[in-house]
Amino acid sequence: MKYFDYSASCPLDREAAEVYVKAASSYYGNSSSLHDAGDQANELLEYSRAQFARFFGVSKDGVFFTGSGSEGNFLAIQTLLSGKVKRGKHIITGMAEHSSVLNTMEKLQKAGWDITMLPFAPDGRIDVSAFGNAVRHNTVLASIQHANPEIGTLQPIEEISRICRENDILFHSDCVQSFGKVDLTAVARSVDSLTISGHKFYGPKGVGAVYLNPALRWDPYVPSTTHEGGFRPGTVNVPGIAAMAAAAEKAVSRLEIDSKHYHELRGEFLKSLEPVKAKCTVYEADLPSTIGMRVAGLEGQLVMNEANQRGFAISTGSACQVSLQAPSKTMIALGVEVKAAKEFIRITLGRETEMEDVRQLGEVLVKIVEENLQGTFE
Repeated sequence: MKYFDYSASCPLDREAAEVYVKAASSYYGNSSSLHDAGDQANELLEYSRAQFARFFGVSKDGVFFTGSGSEGNFLAIQTLLSGKVKRGKHIITGMAEHSSVLNTMEKLQKAGWDITMLPFAPDGRIDVSAFGNAVRHNTVLASIQHANPEIGTLQPIEEISRICRENDILFHSDCVQSFGKVDLTAVARSVDSLTISGHKFYGPKGVGAVYLNPALRWDPYVPSTTHEGGFRPGTVNVPGIAAMAAAAEKAVSRLEIDSKHYHELRGEFLKSLEPVKAKCTVYEADLPSTIGMRVAGLEGQLVMNEANQRGFAISTGSACQVSLQAPSKTMIALGVEVKAAKEFIRITLGRETEMEDVRQLGEVLVKIVEENLQGTFE
């Protein structure tokens, strides 16, 4: 099977796996325990915390570890709301946010919060002026995803941040899809919280991290929580965190190398689609590893299934929504009508992807299109 779904999950980096085994077998004490074994685990935990502070360019006092990006988004939003700096119950977010954010917004809306959801402009980004127009006197929080997981656009976080700061609005950004692909230091300085997830950059599943501005005063979402400074309850997964830090170290060190690799692969893949170019809409991306596209007249589910039968793993969008068989949130946010939105497929590239792999995938997609749309080419 040729794998083209790296935005859904990456394989565990070999060196990160070795770190996990070493930590699990040698630093197995509970990091909250007061004996020497606990101290050793805590030292490794704090070393890992300092590593992520360095990756983000922030104080390690603001770095907390979680069980996933989804959990991180939920806890970050709830925590920011406990520390809001003015009165109000209005939140601004995007239509194409990850389901963990949208589900949190749905929960808050049922609890009486007023939620404004912004669409995308034609370039796949939230229009900054539209964001500014959505701000009210009682807006207390904004949550805008940094990198779109389906078409790979980056949102203007720094510009939105200026509006938030001028209006005393706390600002959260889901950076799960961007960490390990672009430098996040400017983003971290622009937000009050951000989230990442280990398995998106070759770390283990079941572990993530949140940056929360240490200047804020907030209350634990779960009362009396002591782990992670009150941010998240439960025994801390020190081996997973250490392995995630090792994977992050490698990802950050490879930013330029990987970006060049993905640009070259993307170009070759798009060239391979030339025979059916008239039927394809390929969306522009800031992240070259993410290729979002539609084939006119073919549902994405059909294309995905036929590609799978021929040994190629692609997707129809974010892994957290495909089981619902709903149209792509990104397409809807772009104003694409529902039938056309269901034509969407996503191809994402990884370090292991080779030039011949993308050529073969292109050839397979051309065959799928030609076999299913016979007689429709001029």
